[in-house]
Amino acid sequence: MSIPVVCLMGPTASGKTDIAVSLVKRFPLEIVSVDSALVYRGMDIGTAKPDAATLARAPHRLIDIRDPEDSYSAGEFVRDARSAIEEVRGAGRIPLLVGGTMMYFRALTGGIAALPAANPDIRAAIDAEARIAGWPALHTQLEKFDPAAAGRIKPTDSQRLQRAIEVYRISGRPLSSWQREADPPPNDLDFIKYALLPPRPVLHERIEKRLKFMIRNGFIEEIETLRRREALRRDAPSMRAVGYRQLWAHVAGEATLDEAEYRALVATRQLAKRQFTWLRAEQGLTSFDPLEVDAADAISRILVRKLG
Repeated sequence: MSIPVVCLMGPTASGKTDIAVSLVKRFPLEIVSVDSALVYRGMDIGTAKPDAATLARAPHRLIDIRDPEDSYSAGEFVRDARSAIEEVRGAGRIPLLVGGTMMYFRALTGGIAALPAANPDIRAAIDAEARIAGWPALHTQLEKFDPAAAGRIKPTDSQRLQRAIEVYRISGRPLSSWQREADPPPNDLDFIKYALLPPRPVLHERIEKRLKFMIRNGFIEEIETLRRREALRRDAPSMRAVGYRQLWAHVAGEATLDEAEYRALVATRQLAKRQFTWLRAEQGLTSFDPLEVDAADAISRILVRKLG
């Protein structure tokens, strides 16, 4: 019999945490975070990480499990999420996967290729090339040996570009070739998928208000603290999170606060647009506009039937 796994997806700033905490109060659920930024310690304000009081009421697995100097891949997430799901089930509870990193959701629910492990030296070399030539030039390189991957990856998407080039340099095989040999999706898990999809104008307003709140409440100081970490570079995967890379430029004296804030706002809205695109293509998804319905009540009514 398949294990039920509840998934709550949504773009950034759509209110997922509040809904998840409400569901935990109503059902024997335990939250497993699906967020590529919340995995990092010391990145609290800019990631809107749940505060201590929220975590006391509704503990989250898979947050604060990496130092910001380290990388964390979709493959590692799948391994850690499967382990967390088993532990939650072993405690007699039901996993509630909550987050907005759609690549992680897709890797867990749809299967993932067994890609080569990250190589810090090769990544550093790729980053050094990008600093000189620019990421669009590396995208041109990728087109030559992996046109399929280049067609999916934008010339400005530094993280995905780096990984595609890294995989080829490590293995001599294109990333798209590895992906064609992906492991099949798990057949022992029954993913019950919900999404919060507020109107985009409303979401954009929430994103702007949240960013201003973060800056007023210590986001700049958080980045200053992170910059003092000797091993942390500005091109580390953790610092590519929206908001961090833009405000790092301000702290480094390369942009005014207004410029950095505007760039962070634009980047966050672009992230939300990508998340909407992923969610529109997601199969078996029940979505809610949280402005039209009480999403927690609506999801609860469905879960009563599904979970028995």
